[in-house]
Amino acid sequence: MINRFIVVALYVGLAGWGWWAFGATPIDAIPDLSDNQVIVFTDWPGHSPQEVEDQVTYPLTVNLQGLAGVRVVRSQSAFGFSMIYVVFDDNVD
Repeated sequence: MINRFIVVALYVGLAGWGWWAFGATPIDAIPDLSDNQVIVFTDWPGHSPQEVEDQVTYPLTVNLQGLAGVRVVRSQSAFGFSMIYVVFDDNVD
């Protein structure tokens, strides 16, 4: 009989502690695992992808690669616009 009381008391105490811990855990406890990334959109209407690449995308890509903390720069040119993805190191804000 005394063992049953100890088991029930421990179970109730553990369940209460779990309920309290669930409520006290902040929502942002899950880490953000995504890369630090900036996407640069450029717009030059009416020009071919080759012109956008030569006149806009390539010069911007070269300059963005020179920034401190840049891990990788990817670019993509299309008719009248381009997108440049700049991925930074994890310790860069």
